[in-house]
Amino acid sequence: MQKILIIDDHKPSLEAMASALASQGYGIVSKSSGKEGLNAVKEDSFDVILTDLKMPDIDGMEILRMVKDLDLQTQVILITAHGSIDNAVEAMKAGAVDYIPKPIKMAELREKVRKALDLSAIKQQNELLQNQNIALQQQINEKFGFSNIIGNSKPMQDVFEQLRLVSPTNANVLIYGETGTGKELVAHAIHANSLRKDKPFIPINCAAISSSLLESELFGHEKGSFTGAIKQRQGAFELANGGTLLLDEVSEMNLETQAKFLRVIEEQQFMRLGGVNLIKVDVRIISSTNRNLASEVEKGKFREDLYYRLKVVTINLPPLRDRKDDIPLLINAFIDEFNKKNGKKIIGIDKDALELLKAYNWQGNVRQLRNYIESMVVMSQSKSLGLSDLPDEIKPKNMSHNSNIIQPGISIQELEKEAIKQALISTNGNRKQASDILKISLRTLQRKIKEYNIN
Repeated sequence: MQKILIIDDHKPSLEAMASALASQGYGIVSKSSGKEGLNAVKEDSFDVILTDLKMPDIDGMEILRMVKDLDLQTQVILITAHGSIDNAVEAMKAGAVDYIPKPIKMAELREKVRKALDLSAIKQQNELLQNQNIALQQQINEKFGFSNIIGNSKPMQDVFEQLRLVSPTNANVLIYGETGTGKELVAHAIHANSLRKDKPFIPINCAAISSSLLESELFGHEKGSFTGAIKQRQGAFELANGGTLLLDEVSEMNLETQAKFLRVIEEQQFMRLGGVNLIKVDVRIISSTNRNLASEVEKGKFREDLYYRLKVVTINLPPLRDRKDDIPLLINAFIDEFNKKNGKKIIGIDKDALELLKAYNWQGNVRQLRNYIESMVVMSQSKSLGLSDLPDEIKPKNMSHNSNIIQPGISIQELEKEAIKQALISTNGNRKQASDILKISLRTLQRKIKEYNIN
């Protein structure tokens, strides 16, 4: 049961508020002085505290300061006379969640308490996720040494175990994963936990560089070796000497460059474009791709001998849709990151919004989730992220534009049918997830689908 502490030296108001809130099923503790209220705060825990701003002994500001000093998750609502509105606004700047002017309207009281309780629940959930994140990162650090990768799901634990085994070696690694799964982050983690960690880590994106320039990027060039080569330039192999070279999207490398690349791997030496001197290097190769390289070999688009050189160890990164249990942890970490970056104070995410994010298909994987959360944090005007902050493609269709306004003549059955259809669309037809969003049982949802003949 959610507990509310009410502090007011005016007993009729105290009794009226206690009665109005007790009728909602809340546990109520009433105190008729600031001193009694302060003692209650010290001795017990509450979800919400309603306190009069002006009292003879100890005022509401002191109650608020006590809550903040104790670092409680309790939400404080101030009750203020009309002439004290400015003081109430100052109190909100000091950490109060809201204020209620006198004379108190009980409907307004119930609504503001409900919102404060929702906020309290979000804060508690956020604190739990933060603690889980801290504990998880400590566990990952102690066990694996990978501090920047978040995941507690079984697929990610398998990845961590592979990273633990391969990182200390000099073996070449091939990382498979869809776009946005974190291939470069994993490559960084391998390097950072290897014997080469104090040497350079050089990433090259093969898909972002034209075939004509890729060789120059890899091997460097001498002055005058081609039009535009106005000075000598070291390539990625030289820059990565002693360290690690990441070839991102290695499947985009053409066959001619593949042959030269293979020779460098085998001989650990090369010449710059236009050069005559052999340059010896000691480089570990990590490659990544979102394509099936074995299939590319069969099609004649990728050299088989190079393929086997690169895949001494293969790591498969799971798409986000296969590790949805990690989504709350990822969201929490991204909110924290973008709060710091943008000077925001978002405390967490509402349950309904979280459920929709978990139900989404995430074709862009973790990168897409991160981008969405950044946008939501930057644009949100609330203390927590909610349904209204979601991107349009995730937001329930009945929230887009003016569709949340119920048109005259629409029956309850039509509204219910549309809500079910939108829940099924947003979950890609997953009935269990749709029933969770609609807050009805799976059996009820299946009955309604049949009743409304929803395909």
